[in-house]
Amino acid sequence: MSDQIKSIVEKLNKEPFKKNYNLITFDSLESMQLLQLLNDVLGEIDPKHVVDIREEMPEQTAKRMLSLLGILKYKPPGSITDLSTFRQGLFIGSKPVIHPVLHWLLQRTNELKKRAYLARFLIKLEVPAEFLQDDTVADTNKQYEDLMEAFKNLHKECEQLKTSGFSTAEIRRDITAMEEEKDQLIKRVERLKKRVETVQNHQRMFEIARQLRVEKEREESLAQQKQEQKNQLFHAEQRLQRVQLQLKEMQHAVVDSKPESLMKRLEEEIKFNSYLCSEKFPRELESKKQSLYFLQKVVSEPAMGQSDLNELETKVCCLKTQLASIISRKKEAKAEELQGAKEEMSNMERQMLQKANQARELDGTEVLKGDEFKRYVNKLRSKNTFYKKKRQEIAEITAEYGILQRTEELLKQRHEAIQQQLQAIEDKKGISGYSYTQEELERVSAAKSEMDEMKGRTLDNMSEMVKKLNAMVADKKSSLAPIIKELRQLRQNCQELTQECDEKKVQYDSCAAGLESNRSTLEQEVKGLREECIREESCYHHTNCMKKNLEVQLQRAKDEMKTYVSPDPQDRRKAIREQYTRMILEQENLGKKLREKQKAVRESHGPNMKQAKMWRDFEQLMECKRECFLKQQNQTSVGQVIQEGGEDRLVL
Repeated sequence: MSDQIKSIVEKLNKEPFKKNYNLITFDSLESMQLLQLLNDVLGEIDPKHVVDIREEMPEQTAKRMLSLLGILKYKPPGSITDLSTFRQGLFIGSKPVIHPVLHWLLQRTNELKKRAYLARFLIKLEVPAEFLQDDTVADTNKQYEDLMEAFKNLHKECEQLKTSGFSTAEIRRDITAMEEEKDQLIKRVERLKKRVETVQNHQRMFEIARQLRVEKEREESLAQQKQEQKNQLFHAEQRLQRVQLQLKEMQHAVVDSKPESLMKRLEEEIKFNSYLCSEKFPRELESKKQSLYFLQKVVSEPAMGQSDLNELETKVCCLKTQLASIISRKKEAKAEELQGAKEEMSNMERQMLQKANQARELDGTEVLKGDEFKRYVNKLRSKNTFYKKKRQEIAEITAEYGILQRTEELLKQRHEAIQQQLQAIEDKKGISGYSYTQEELERVSAAKSEMDEMKGRTLDNMSEMVKKLNAMVADKKSSLAPIIKELRQLRQNCQELTQECDEKKVQYDSCAAGLESNRSTLEQEVKGLREECIREESCYHHTNCMKKNLEVQLQRAKDEMKTYVSPDPQDRRKAIREQYTRMILEQENLGKKLREKQKAVRESHGPNMKQAKMWRDFEQLMECKRECFLKQQNQTSVGQVIQEGGEDRLVL
């Protein structure tokens, strides 16, 4: 907020306000003084608002300011979301409302002046539709809209001329040069006339030359008319083909048309048209608007001269030198960082070797490195997959165990039920306990025989296994003795080679890091130079295109000036101004014809609507007659059926 007030005070102390405020005096202004200050700023933008707010009612002041702020497209800040709050704050002269408005107006005074000036001519006066039914009012409204469009075009041309780099002095010099060229041409024509007067029959030759020029122009116009007629014929043939194709489609649709198919086709057409209107056309319109915005932005940029190019070249040279100095400084800083990183890496590697030696001394095993660590990881992964597989098998076995357990419970229940039945039968026969005693004797005898057989097999297997293990241990000791000796020597050699490999790897990494840093810096430099080259090329092409466009426009202006000031009426007819004048007259005549046609249609509208209503009533009447006829037929057929049924019953 303090920056905003400081900016407002700075703008108010400059031209054209010259208020001589400071932060304290501005902050101590009362609400009426703030409103008068806001009104002064609005009066600078639009002179119609230069009034003393003490001479008008507060409601009128607020309404007038709100209307102008709406024309200038002012949007309240995010803290003031309610429009009624903003109106109330503007009505009472609240500082949180007035300060943002002043800051917004003072930041873009020139732009808002232009917007207020254009608003006087471009805010359209809405005429009710019932008044436009009058021909005089409609014609006046049409002229009003045409004048508004003409004002828009003239303003755009004026802005383009302001930004195109042409000045009135240059145009005056061009006009004087063209007048001098015209005088020289007139003198040359007079000299040629004097030279030709000595030739016999020069008047006849002049007449023949004039007729030849007229015939050539006529030939060109006839050729142009022929080409236009060919184009019209081609378009008419295409239109005829499209109409014939539509006629065939409609005939085919009418032949096998059903209400369901027609409704389905109409729904498809509605979906397709809604897709075009809601998705496709808005995307295309947005892309066209963006391209038009970029093209207008390119056209609105002023033309670049040799001085601008020289200034840009000097800026490019300065930027190159600054870039080179920045790159050199960054190189030095990165080299220092790289040296520090190398020293830190060497210290870390020494610490790593010390830790590895300590670990080797503690548990006698080496720390895994490189390929050994990868093999260890792969082994862990294979074990993990094996573990997951076994866990899945265990889950399946557990599920199967639950099923078997449930089966066992069911079988036990059935067995208990059968046992109870058996015991009931035994009690009935007088031999209670017989089945239980028999089962118990069979189970004890079977268990005894299995135990004796198992003891015999176990003793034999254990004796054979002890013998085999003793023999295998003796064989392994004898075969591993020389291998253990070789392994000790190989471990010592492996430690020496590992240490040497680590040292070489450190050297390689340091060298590779240095080369990589140099390569990356060189790639960045090349990339920056390529981007700079691309920018310069695009700037050159843009300048060249602007130059060509300006040359074409200048040539068109010269040709238009020559044709407009030409003494020959045929040449003057080729001027763009004359062509547009003829087109305007043709459009005015066409507008008059269309208004006459509209008037005739309006006069015949009442009788036509009455005739259409009579036709609809006739259709309803015929439809009612058809329904009555169908009902009568149905009643007659029902009566016959009833009568036939009654006769059958009488016969029975």
